[in-house]
Amino acid sequence: MQLRAVFFDLDGTLVDSLGDIADAMNHALARHGLPTHPEADYRRFVGEGVRELARRAVPAGREDQAAPVLETYRAYYDEHLFDRTAAYPGIPGMLKALAADGVVMGVLSNKSDSFVKRLVERLLPGLPFARVYGERPGIPRKPDPTAVLGMATELGVEAGVCGFVGDTAVDMLTARAAGMYGVGVTWGFRDVAELHANGARAVATTAEELLAALRSVRG
Repeated sequence: MQLRAVFFDLDGTLVDSLGDIADAMNHALARHGLPTHPEADYRRFVGEGVRELARRAVPAGREDQAAPVLETYRAYYDEHLFDRTAAYPGIPGMLKALAADGVVMGVLSNKSDSFVKRLVERLLPGLPFARVYGERPGIPRKPDPTAVLGMATELGVEAGVCGFVGDTAVDMLTARAAGMYGVGVTWGFRDVAELHANGARAVATTAEELLAALRSVRG
């Protein structure tokens, strides 16, 4: 067995967006008179959707501010989506090589769908992604496997011949719940221990290692 399709998380996996996320949320917090956070703290805040990001960013006992903070965040982030965000080194080349192997590729993120599509179009141009999805109404976020299984069904591939690549526990749990081959990457927002603890079948430290890991899959 070789992988016929590979689905990728976006933030922390294909693109380094932490700086712009932190800047936008800190702007929103400050606008609402709330304390801001060091950029590194956002490594733990992200991964489970924008509402959870806002909930984690506001102080304990000020959860009532999460909704207005989120509204301000979205407006600011919409205008500053590309200030500091860029594809990780080696990622475009890795994706081109995987596509040349005949592997179907897709992107699935818990980020808002419109932001996901804009980021992929701008930062990973010309790559033949068959599907690019973010958070959409009525579809559960990762680690619920509904979205990624739906992508596989749309593309006519069985879950057992799909890989899922990401940088967090959420991604590895998604892969496991969907019956897909989960590969963790270490250049993102979480550490190796978290990836292994949540079911990573392989872990890559560079884009080249990731390509090798995906090519080497045998069942």
